[in-house]
Formats: sequence, structure tokens, C-alpha cells
Amino acid sequence: MTATSPSPAVLLLDAAQIAALMPVGDAIPVMSDMFAALVRGQIHLPLRQIVRPPEALGAKGMLGMMPAFIGGKTPVYGAKVGTFFPGNSALGKDPHQGCVVLMSGETGELLAIMNAAEITGIRTAAVTGLATRLLARHDATRLALIGAGHQAHWHLAALAAARPLHRVRVASRSLESAQRFVDAEQPHYDFTLEAAGSVQDAVRDADIVVTVTNATDPVLKAEWLAPGTHVNLVGSSTPRHREADSMLMARARLFVDRRESTINESGDYLAAAAEGRIGPEDLLAELGEIVVGTHPGRTDAESVTLFKSLGMGAQDVALAAALYARAESTGGTGAGVRATL
Repeated sequence: MTATSPSPAVLLLDAAQIAALMPVGDAIPVMSDMFAALVRGQIHLPLRQIVRPPEALGAKGMLGMMPAFIGGKTPVYGAKVGTFFPGNSALGKDPHQGCVVLMSGETGELLAIMNAAEITGIRTAAVTGLATRLLARHDATRLALIGAGHQAHWHLAALAAARPLHRVRVASRSLESAQRFVDAEQPHYDFTLEAAGSVQDAVRDADIVVTVTNATDPVLKAEWLAPGTHVNLVGSSTPRHREADSMLMARARLFVDRRESTINESGDYLAAAAEGRIGPEDLLAELGEIVVGTHPGRTDAESVTLFKSLGMGAQDVALAAALYARAESTGGTGAGVRATL
């Protein structure tokens, strides 16, 4: 029998270790590079696989599997295997649970297993930060943050890294929930955070709007938005969920992370398309096309721009690869736990 060389020790990273290695602001250029690689054909990205049992079976959530291959100088395979349980927020738990696995693109060896909730939070917020850098007006400084859960925390950090914010209004299901979020986050920022009594109050004269909710019916209406606003729809990631009304989807210049995913999975898109208000031709560009310069993005100061974020396995894998590289650069000390499986 031919002797085989031992596989490398597997890097295990928990949420705190991931946060220490990769602040949200540092993840924005990682996501920019990932989108550019996607446009250039350096990424193989199947559609996500969803296991969504009928509610009659007592299922409280769903399981998603999001694989990807990223080529280049250091190719990697990877996948996020995770669950989404909307009710977790009420229990004080993150709705996103699971792990991201990273494998060598040269040998297939397992390199790392990482906490999926932290990676999901960081990469999702970093993509929103990237979209805001690319699509919001250059003088945009007033943010409306709709939602006060785990994703709101990461998104506030990402938007603060993406733009020099002057004021943030936060709206949630209740004024008390919004105020708790403001009280917890204000000590970390120099700009002013305010709790708003309603979504309409929060978005009044906002330059940038971010929705991070579990809504199944629209919470954001076109008539509330001033000309020139940039909107990031983040919370609705299944055909059942919506955050924007169809009038907003029809009014805005629409940008997406991936057209194929949007047409198949976005409740915001599908509802407006079913009403005949929009079609595939209204998805003007993917973020990667703006990153590499094949689409200009925002072309005037008056249009309402809207980025629909769904997420994709390549985002998780790209961030996991960047985390692995950072951990390796420490010489294997002080970053995570190493285990032989």
C-alpha cells in the first residue's frame, strides 16, 4: 500500500474569533473582489439548495446548502450548510445557524470549519456596504435602518465603514425595540442614533435605507422615499418574504447580486413581476458589473436606486478563504483551534 501524507490540521473558528480576525469594514473589499471574480467567470456557483419542510410537519425553519468553487492563484471549494429559523430572534438566538466548510482546490483536503452565523452576518453586511459605496449619492450621510436584530448590528458597522454617516434613524416592530438597539449601539459611534416610531418616520429625508427584517408583507413604500434615495433590501431572501411594495420595485433602478437568483428566489421581485410591473430586463446590473466597470451604476442624483440582496455561497466561501489566509499569516498561533480529523 502506498503511504499517504497526513492531511493538514483543520482550522476551527468560532464567532468571536471570526469577528476578531475580520471586522466588517475589512470584508467589504473581500466582497468586491469576489463579485469581480464572478463576472470574470472565475467562480462556479450552483443555485442554493433549500430544504423547506411543510409547516404541517412541525418545521420551524429551513435548511440551506450553498456551495461554490473559487478559482485563481489559491483555488478553494466550500459550502455553507446552515439553517434559518425566524423565531430564534424572540429566543435571543441568531436566526442563522450552521457552519462553513473550506476545502483545498488543489487536493480537496478539508482546511477549515467556521461558524456560519458570524460569516453570514459579516459578508451580508459587507455586501450592503459595497452596494452603498457603489450606488448611493456621494453626499449621502443619513441612514434609515429598518430592523433591530442581529443583522442590524452588522449593517450599522458596515454602513459606518462605507460612508461618513451623520445620523441614523432606527425603526423596529416597536419603539421600545428600536430604542434598545440605539442604547446598545450609540456608545460605539460618534454620529447620532435615533429611535423612530415607524418606518415612515425613519425613512423621512433619509439618503440611504437598509431593511433587515423577516417581513412577509411590504414594510417600505415608494411614496415615503425622497428622490435620490438608495435602498438596500436585505431581509427577504425567499419567495415568501417581501420588504418593498411593488410600486417601489417599479420606481427604482434595480441592481442585484445575481440575476438568476433574483428571478427564481426573491419575493420582492416575484411579487412585482406577477403584477406585471417589472421583468428581467429591469434588473440593470449585478454588483460585479459595476465593480469591473461594465455598468456605470448610479447615473444621476435624482433616481431612486435599489439593491436586492439574496446572498450566495461564493460570498461565504470567499470570506472563509480570507479568514483562513489571515489565520495562516499568524503562523498558526492565536487564531482559532487546530484539530486533526
